[in-house]
Amino acid sequence: MTAIGEDRPGIVNELTEVLHNASLNIEDSRMSILGGEFAIILLVSGNKTSLNSIIQQKDDLENKLSLNLLIKPTISKTPQSDTCSYEIFVEGMDNPGIVHKLTRYLSQHGINIVNMQTTSAHAPHTGSPVFTVNMLVDIPTSKDISQLESEFAKLCNELSMDVEFKAA
Repeated sequence: MTAIGEDRPGIVNELTEVLHNASLNIEDSRMSILGGEFAIILLVSGNKTSLNSIIQQKDDLENKLSLNLLIKPTISKTPQSDTCSYEIFVEGMDNPGIVHKLTRYLSQHGINIVNMQTTSAHAPHTGSPVFTVNMLVDIPTSKDISQLESEFAKLCNELSMDVEFKAA
């Protein structure tokens, strides 16, 4: 389930109350506020009747909660044994295209982004815009990690960014 709407106190309480009252369990979640909009992604589980009840109530829930809802059945994904997890931290001067260039490299090398968070702030002393990217990625075990790290560091250097690459 994904819910998006104007941020206000009580959104999480109201949404989770609906799920709790339907006997649904929250297994995993991500929540954030961007540009005054609140977004939440939930992985919920429960019996088929409870899940169908929420799906059937979607329009009413959107009106009641003042949220746009996307409710989509999912299946459990089998963990891949042919990948290893790495954390990548990138930081430097903010410029258009950073996320695209970093993710293009990862995509071209068959690296899956599991989680990514970006932030833009101003450096304390200079006020210069600083951009950070935190990623958790799954790298195929067939890849040469040293070579990937070296190539990715070269790309980051070209973007005037510092990078830290470490096993998760």
